[in-house]
Amino acid sequence: METPASLNDLQRTTLAIVLAGGRGTRLGPLTNKRVKPAVYFGGKYRIIDFALSNCLNSGIRRIAVVTQYKAHSLLRHLQRGWGFLRGEFNEFLDLWPAQQRVEGAHWYRGTADAVYQNLDIIRSIAPKYVVVLAGDHIYKMDYTRMVADHAASGADCTVGCIEVPRMEAQAFGVMAVDENRRVTGFVEKPEDPPAMPGRPDIALASMGIYVFDTEYLFHLLEDNISRSATDHDFGKDIIPRVVSDGHAIAHPFSMSCVSSDPTADSYWRDVGTVDAYWSANLDLASTIPALDLYDRNWPIWTYQEQLPPAKFVRDLNGLQGSGTNLIVCGGSVISGSQISRSVLSSKVVVQSFCNIAEAVLLPQVVVGASCRLRKVVVDRGCMIPDGTVIGEDPVRDAERFYRTESGVVLVTQEALNKLSG
Repeated sequence: METPASLNDLQRTTLAIVLAGGRGTRLGPLTNKRVKPAVYFGGKYRIIDFALSNCLNSGIRRIAVVTQYKAHSLLRHLQRGWGFLRGEFNEFLDLWPAQQRVEGAHWYRGTADAVYQNLDIIRSIAPKYVVVLAGDHIYKMDYTRMVADHAASGADCTVGCIEVPRMEAQAFGVMAVDENRRVTGFVEKPEDPPAMPGRPDIALASMGIYVFDTEYLFHLLEDNISRSATDHDFGKDIIPRVVSDGHAIAHPFSMSCVSSDPTADSYWRDVGTVDAYWSANLDLASTIPALDLYDRNWPIWTYQEQLPPAKFVRDLNGLQGSGTNLIVCGGSVISGSQISRSVLSSKVVVQSFCNIAEAVLLPQVVVGASCRLRKVVVDRGCMIPDGTVIGEDPVRDAERFYRTESGVVLVTQEALNKLSG
């Protein structure tokens, strides 16, 4: 059992690298202008805030964020909201865009190449352990518990894992482990995911969270970069190599999950599709959400503009509206409308006589009078014209907007401009 002093040593000798450069194409038009980790979530947060908050709350305060595609929104958010770490205390949040730091370098060709191209920086920091994180998942986790498990096991690499419905595992790396948690098999995004022994409907999925002994990571990356038949990717190349070497153990999420309710199921969401994104947002507006954002023992940090409180007023006829299971953020003004089970981000305006249900409205959305919106995600800054109806006619919705098979409609200003043009 680690003593507090040894845990402190682990925290001080660990570097967290957050991979935040992916395109996020499964989110459709929502990532046309921003990288997936920069997408708004839960009214006032960005997706990356969860991984970064986990680092701070875990006591790991040396953090690097690797960026590439459409990074302006993400970089601005990090500079405004995450610049409070103090270098004189050996803590920092560094930004590592693609800089071609090595001879003959390209843009980052994969997650492993993104880390390889910054090996000189990692060597100058000289961590004992490196935690590699995806910046696009929603969860609360104490990474120090995972690092402690890694150090105690003697393994060279530890892979965070979670049980998921078998067919959902098509989007993840799927693992096989023995009775000692040694990883014996790993396949990336299989079409027919292998089930866990005795559990035909469940697969053991990689969370995209890895702990490495630093020198071993250097060896893996330098070996990978010398190969021609490679995607330079952790999931496709590095982890299968570690598994074949017999140097990886699995770390079940239940060992380090943070929850204000110890009896609740572990909460971890990949919000990489419009359906998953919409569903995870709306869950926050439920009476008892699976993810507790009000737990002050594990706060989620973010940048937020100084805004006036949200305001609810009567409609143009002087009648009151109604609202149930709502999240409404600062700077929003709601005028006498009927709104239920929805998330309204900062500076949203809803004008009179609207009926809105199961909606996720991103910042600065303006909904005109007499609109009816159901089962929608409305992108930042959209101006919904008076009388607009979305979510009632599947055929018409699909003609005008991005609509998923399950009926979630994603509204962007570009689509609205085409209608008015």
